[in-house]
Amino acid sequence: MSTVLITGANRGIGLELVKCYAARGDTVLACCRDPRAAGELTALPGAVETFALDVADAASVAALAEALGGRPVDILINNAGTLGPEYARQTAYEMDFDGWRQAFEVNTMGPVRMLHALVGNLRASAAPRLVTITSQMGALSLDMTLGFAYSATKAALNKFMKLAAIELGKEGINVCVIHPGWVQTDMGGAEADITPQESARGIVGTIDKLDAATNGSFWKWNGEPHDW
Repeated sequence: MSTVLITGANRGIGLELVKCYAARGDTVLACCRDPRAAGELTALPGAVETFALDVADAASVAALAEALGGRPVDILINNAGTLGPEYARQTAYEMDFDGWRQAFEVNTMGPVRMLHALVGNLRASAAPRLVTITSQMGALSLDMTLGFAYSATKAALNKFMKLAAIELGKEGINVCVIHPGWVQTDMGGAEADITPQESARGIVGTIDKLDAATNGSFWKWNGEPHDW
């Protein structure tokens, strides 16, 4: 059985990932900004432990690392994310710069903070994996003139993790980024293609494929390769 740490675990894809891993007997360290308000998360059966975490706050990330001590983490899933400003205010002609800055804090720097804070916990695992939920909107191969700020945060995230995979792979920590699909969540909207349950099941199966041979991969939720 594995120990899996998931950020943004209180709703949407994150919550469904918690359910998937807990149902198969793994220990889940479920992180969100306010576990006290996450009723569905805290009521889940299985080995689910909840932690308060704001990935945009360095002190909060440090507090989580202190709480975990040297505890091994087999899979770290950076799932927490934000769309940033409303779409009308993140275009080629208008930008909410404060909102864009906050989106970078969450979407781009948050996963890096988590890596830096918990790399010792990953090193303590026999088969560590670092997984980050990204978006196809961050792929330079896809020209979608929507969500300029959001797309930029994900493109920067993708590049960092692609480079990090080279360095971390040298010590056996395997890295990937995964596009979760267009999902029926608060972020994706009701008209999206797939449910959070479908996305989460696919993501779990895709993570199971991550090893030294696939280190540095960019995948779709269903395990298909995604263009960078």
